[in-house]
Formats: sequence, C-alpha cells, structure tokens
Amino acid sequence: MTLDVWLLLGAAIVIAAIASVRIAHRSGLPSLLLFLGLGLVLGEAGFGIPFDNPELAQQIGLSALAVILAEGGLTTSWSHVRRSVPLALILATLGVAVSILVVAVAVQGLLGFGLNSALILGAVLASTDAAAVFSVLRRLPLPPRLAGVLEAESGFNDAPTVIAVVLLSGATHSPPSLGAFLLRTGTELLIGAAVGLAIGPAGAYALRRVALPASGLYPIAVLALTFVSYGGAVLLHGSGFLAVYLTALILGNSRLPHRAATRGFAEGAAWLAQIGLFVMLGLLADPKEMPSAIVQGLIAGTVLVLLARPLSVMVSALAARLLRLGRTNWREQAFLSWAGLRGAVPIVLATIPWAAGVAGSKDIFNEVFVIVMVFTLLQGPTLPFVARILGVAAPGEAHDLEVESAPLEELKADLLQIKVPPGSQLHGVEIFELRLPAGAAVTLIVRDGKSFVPSGTTRVRADDQLLVVATAACRDEVESRMRAVSRRGKLAGWYGERGSE
Repeated sequence: MTLDVWLLLGAAIVIAAIASVRIAHRSGLPSLLLFLGLGLVLGEAGFGIPFDNPELAQQIGLSALAVILAEGGLTTSWSHVRRSVPLALILATLGVAVSILVVAVAVQGLLGFGLNSALILGAVLASTDAAAVFSVLRRLPLPPRLAGVLEAESGFNDAPTVIAVVLLSGATHSPPSLGAFLLRTGTELLIGAAVGLAIGPAGAYALRRVALPASGLYPIAVLALTFVSYGGAVLLHGSGFLAVYLTALILGNSRLPHRAATRGFAEGAAWLAQIGLFVMLGLLADPKEMPSAIVQGLIAGTVLVLLARPLSVMVSALAARLLRLGRTNWREQAFLSWAGLRGAVPIVLATIPWAAGVAGSKDIFNEVFVIVMVFTLLQGPTLPFVARILGVAAPGEAHDLEVESAPLEELKADLLQIKVPPGSQLHGVEIFELRLPAGAAVTLIVRDGKSFVPSGTTRVRADDQLLVVATAACRDEVESRMRAVSRRGKLAGWYGERGSE
C-alpha cells in the first residue's frame, strides 16, 4: 500500500477509536477493551492486516507506555497524592513481590508451569495499568488519599515489573538468585530515580526563565524533557519508566507557563499512544489461538484478582502501619484490591519473553491477553458499585482549582486564568473579599459564555472563569490566596489554610 493509503487507514482507525471512547464513557467500559477489539477486527482474522512481530511490538509498546506514564505524572497533583506516596511505594515494591510469588506458586501447582515460566507470568501480571487506572478512577468521586494511592501505585509499579520480566526472560535455565535479583533491581531503580529527580527540577528551572516565542512550544519542551529523562536513565542502565514518571510529576506540579495547555497536550499525546498501542496489541493477537488459552487464563486471572492482589494489598498495608506511614481500614483495602486494573502493561510485558524466545512465551502472551480482556471487563464497570457498597465513595469531593498562566514579558506581569470548579468555596465570595495582594486585580469574569468587568461587590459563582492580572513578584501569592479561598472560603486565613499545592 502507498503512503496515502496508510495515512487514510491510520486516520480512519483513530477516528473510529475516538468514537469508541464515547461509547466506552457512556457504558462505563474501559476504552482499552474497545481499542483491543478494534485491533482484533483489523487483524488477519478480520480485515486481514498482517502483524506478527513481537520485537517491534515490544519497542512500540515500551515507547507508548513512556508517553502514557509522562501524561500520568504531568496530570497528577502532588498535593493530591503526597499523603498516599508511602503506601503506593510499598505496593509498587513489596506488593509487586508478593503478587509475583503468589501467582507463581499457584500456577505451578494448578497448571504445571515450570518455575521460570511461572515467575514470568507472575511478573507480567504484577503491574497495574496507568492508562486503565487514570481513565476509570478519575471519573469516580473517591477520597483524595485513596485515589492518590491507586494513581501513584500505577505510576511507580511499572519500573520494578519491567526489570523483573527482563531479568527472568534473560535467564537461560533457572531464575537468578534472590540476592542478584534484588541488587540489580535496586540499582536500576536508584539510577532511574536519580535521573528523574535531577532532570525534573532542572527542566522546571529552565522553562520558568526562558521566554519561548510561542505558547505551543512549552508543551513540546515539557514532553521532550520527559523523554530526555527516559533515554538518559536507560543509557545509564537505570529504570527509564521511573525516571520519566518522576520527571513528569515534578514538571506537572511546578509553576510553569501554560500549565493547562501542557496538560492538555500531554493528554492528547497519551490518548494517541493508547489508541496506537491497544490497536497494535489487538493486531498482534491471534484469535484462533485464544480458545486454548481461556481455561488457563481464567484460572491464573482468578488467582491474581481474588488471592494475589488482596494479599499484596494486605501485606503492604500492614508494612505501612508497622512503619507508621499511615493506616488503611479493611474497606479501603478491599477497594484497592478490586481496583488493581490490568490493561496494556501486562500485554506489552508479555511480548518481552516472546521476543527473547523463551519457551512457552507465546502461550503466556495469549493467556495474559485473555486475562486482561475478561477481568478488565469484569472489574472496570463494577468499580462505582463496589465503591458505594464499601462506603469509600466521596460524592461531594470538589476538584482542585485550575490556574492557567501566560507570561507578559514586556510588562513583567502574568495573566492568570482561573476556573472555579463546582463545590469551590469561592462561590458567593465578593471580589473585594478575595483580598488579593497589591499588584493584582480581577480584570474580567466570563460567565455563561458572556464576559464583563467586575466591581468590588461582584460575587464569584461556580463555573466562572476569572482573568487576573498580577505582577511577576506577587503571582505566587495570588495563586496561593485563590486556592486557600477555594478550599475554606473568605475566612481561610482564620482556619490556617495557606493554599499550598
């Protein structure tokens, strides 16, 4: 086929995938299932597009996962997940280890797997999927701490699982010793963390001080920095996934110009990566081989969902409690167990042993594909129901205040666009009661599609958009004051609320 035909086909696939997102949103299904289904329809069993290259699928898959992780970090609020990070880190390390061992022991005893194959299957299934978690959980009204645990865990646990799968896939006869495994894993995680913690702040510092000639360059620069972090960590034999997530998390929570535009660009790039990734994995799968994998896949998936995941959550929660890093009650643990969604990550990881030529790896790929399809279909739509039954939903939870800024370099000032979310305590506050610092003023309000210049007695309403002009010196103070009032009202100072992010 010519390039024109490929472009037409690619555009048609993207449009069909976008249309399926609407269907998925209305039905409560994770969109990844429809993308995978679209890939199966387009494959050799459907429209006949051939694709049977696990090596290429692995490279494309890992690159797409880096984009998805970058978007996850850029759109995650540090203030939202800060209290959740200790438990999330334990889940991403100790919890992953528990999950791998439980699945490996179970499939050895129940399905007759060899030790190395059993450990590979356990490692492939140990990671929760960032794309699935972000797309489903951000629509649920969960308490910030619980949602933060799931978001941070899905961002952190890709790194150790990728390392585990690569090490196990490279073992020729038997798995590496526990000491060698822990040393290699710890070294790669430390290098990845160091790279991410170095490039993130350095990138934020540079972007705050370099006035780029076009606003559209800021999102490109931010995403490029995350890939610098990924590539740098890999070249240093570290974890690129941990590096890219930490870099994106730092950049996403720094006071950069055009943050909202950057997050919007990252979300668009992540959607494109998800569509391409899931459709490609659907093309790679062979529907004719799936029936033989159904029984083993269902057994392994049942062990994962009903035994391995709950045990990993309970052990991690106990460890966090013993270390005095926070307590998690049984209702929250039950929800964390059920919300450990698998998606593209396990399928991509399953291509690693396949590409390495590990015996029986094609069967593992098919079993993982079945597990993801069946259990995501089971778990995803039922999460709102499970949250209500367990009493962990927080229907009154308000979204954080959105602040977009554009630098006015010649005037040494910033133009802040502030969106007032539903549930914000800004609703009903008069302009003069905001008590903004000298050098800042609300210059325009956009309400119901109409704009007007407010007076001091104009009351702010939910869903308003406020345009605030502030000198560069007082911009941070303006943001903090607006956040404080949004959270606690005009008397925020009396309650000790300072509006920190």
